[in-house]
Amino acid sequence: MSQPPCLTDQETLDRMRRRAARIGPVQFLQEAAADEVQERLALVNRRFTAPAVITPWPETWQDRLPGARIVADTDVLDLAEGDHDLVVHALCLHWADDPVGQLVQCRRALAPDGLLLVTLFGGQTLHELRTALAEAESQITGGLSPRVLPMGEVRDLGSLLQRAGLALPVADTLPLRCSYRDVLHLVRDLRGMGETNAMQARNRAPLRRDIVPRLQDIYQEAFADPDGRLPATFEIVTLTGWAPSADQQKPLRPGSASHRLADALGAQEVPLKDAGD
Repeated sequence: MSQPPCLTDQETLDRMRRRAARIGPVQFLQEAAADEVQERLALVNRRFTAPAVITPWPETWQDRLPGARIVADTDVLDLAEGDHDLVVHALCLHWADDPVGQLVQCRRALAPDGLLLVTLFGGQTLHELRTALAEAESQITGGLSPRVLPMGEVRDLGSLLQRAGLALPVADTLPLRCSYRDVLHLVRDLRGMGETNAMQARNRAPLRRDIVPRLQDIYQEAFADPDGRLPATFEIVTLTGWAPSADQQKPLRPGSASHRLADALGAQEVPLKDAGD
């Protein structure tokens, strides 16, 4: 069996996280993702008694799921087969070299009809920074180097659940928009999150000093708010799936509905051929 490509420099990622923990981690995105998980759990009519959380930031989850088993996001997860009725993979799957393998391990750790909730960064994350940085670097150096981790689109990420053998898969997205005084303050927050460049294929040389002013100018010209602050988008994708079970709810076959959606909504049904009239 072929091995997945090595995309992440794990030693560098660990070092970035240790540095963030030492200087005081910036956790507002971890907290937002945890809020999203808790809101979804509140909608599930079930009491989970054996949860596990995969995270590099255990302090975020100490009061969220009391008694949960905290597991580091290593390539081989420290999870026993069938031990848990709930597994949360908390905002770190985007760093995995083999995301499907991570989800398969989570599925195996679930008891039948157990729930998996995954949060990770999606493809719109830092699109402003990526655009401005690529333009600035190409203008000054005549080329590009990998600076920002590539991230999947929500449609593609949702298909990972099916590939991992999970039932009733759902994927949706929560865009969060932050604003910063300048690019350096954004980079400072990324360092505090442990989310700077840890790609295996990155340029190991620091970003040239003459690129930073041009980056600031391009970012300002293309994206600045009316008050001059720089927006930064963070897209949190949430994936939900269930471990297969014989008595599990099954999706209806297409065309098998017994009631019309228009009747339920009290709306007038418009035939598709007349929709543009």
